[in-house]
Amino acid sequence: MSSTTSPPNTTGPRRPSPLLRPDFVRLWCATTASGMATWAMPFILGLAVLHGSLSAVGLGLVLAARTAGFLVAVPLGGLLADRHSRRAVVLWSGLAAAVATPVLAAGLGTSTTLMAVAAVVVGVGQGACRPAFQALTAEVVAVEDRQQANAAMTFSVRVVTLLAPGLTALAATVSGPATLLLVTAGLWLAAALLPRGADAVPGSPRERAPFHVEFAEGLTEARRHPWFLAGLAALTTVIALGYSATNVLLPLASRDHYGTEAVLAGALTAYTAGALVGAVLVSRWKPRAQGWWALFGLGLYALAPLSLAFPVGAVVVFAAYAVVGLGVELFNVPWFTAAQREVAPDKLARVSSLDFLFAYGFAPVGLALIAPAAQAFGAEAVLLGCAALCVVVPALAALAPGARDFRTRHGRG
Repeated sequence: MSSTTSPPNTTGPRRPSPLLRPDFVRLWCATTASGMATWAMPFILGLAVLHGSLSAVGLGLVLAARTAGFLVAVPLGGLLADRHSRRAVVLWSGLAAAVATPVLAAGLGTSTTLMAVAAVVVGVGQGACRPAFQALTAEVVAVEDRQQANAAMTFSVRVVTLLAPGLTALAATVSGPATLLLVTAGLWLAAALLPRGADAVPGSPRERAPFHVEFAEGLTEARRHPWFLAGLAALTTVIALGYSATNVLLPLASRDHYGTEAVLAGALTAYTAGALVGAVLVSRWKPRAQGWWALFGLGLYALAPLSLAFPVGAVVVFAAYAVVGLGVELFNVPWFTAAQREVAPDKLARVSSLDFLFAYGFAPVGLALIAPAAQAFGAEAVLLGCAALCVVVPALAALAPGARDFRTRHGRG
């Protein structure tokens, strides 16, 4: 009696997509909810100005207060997320923003001071959860799946950016600003309650050092990764100069060169569309020398100020902004993934907080300086100077040790 042997199954069962795992889905929904609440708030307050319940000066004060709270809380959130459970930090920061938002709504038409105080708390919640979300992603997603997961995260951010203004304006036809702010409170509540992750403190148990000592430990960890410091310098330069220049001067170019606000709207839409394509592309594409490709993508931001420096035609502006959006995602996803891979897990939130602190902290400085510089030297000179720096600084960052692949050569020892 002869027997036959089935050939061995060399492929094995197909591994389910990491994006379908319940813990990642909950985390993705939480980050999307926090992103929607963050992006909607300025538009809702802008509607309040149109409704007469908030002055333009009050709008600026409230948004500045939120930014101040964000910048103070980012490094604090990184410290807390490395001292305690990342899930707990997301929970309490989201709850803080959720509780403060109704107070913000209550101040509409009654007290700008009350609104500013509430906005600081909302900013604190927003800032504290950002490094915790980054570290939590590394907890719930396997190393080999993180690039795809980070691409899904940034894809949701771009969709929110694209849809939040329109959805807010549509909702405003049936609800007032106060009601819409309460909706964002619900979004913050969802962001607080949805994530799941380890309840244990990151790293091995040890006696906790003072906050300033642990913050210095985060700086020391960042210095161990030269590619990170170089990339952070490039990112800060592009945001503080390139991004700020285009935000300030794009409306002026739209008015002066083209005589229509459609160029402003079209350029921003093209940027978001390009970023969506970039997020999809980089979710699967892992080229050799990925760090160099990422810095090349960041350097593509130079196309935005270049397209505004001369009246080249609206189609060229739209194409430039689409390429810029794609390039930004070519940088963002490998950048986040590399930090989650290379940085010591018990210091990841602190190092991530440096990323957000520098990238966002210098942006207001750039925004404040661009307009006076354009008046002093001319918009064209400022745009060309910013474009040059957007190319030169990422190119210099590519020379740093480990920048080729965003890897630290000597490990974590």
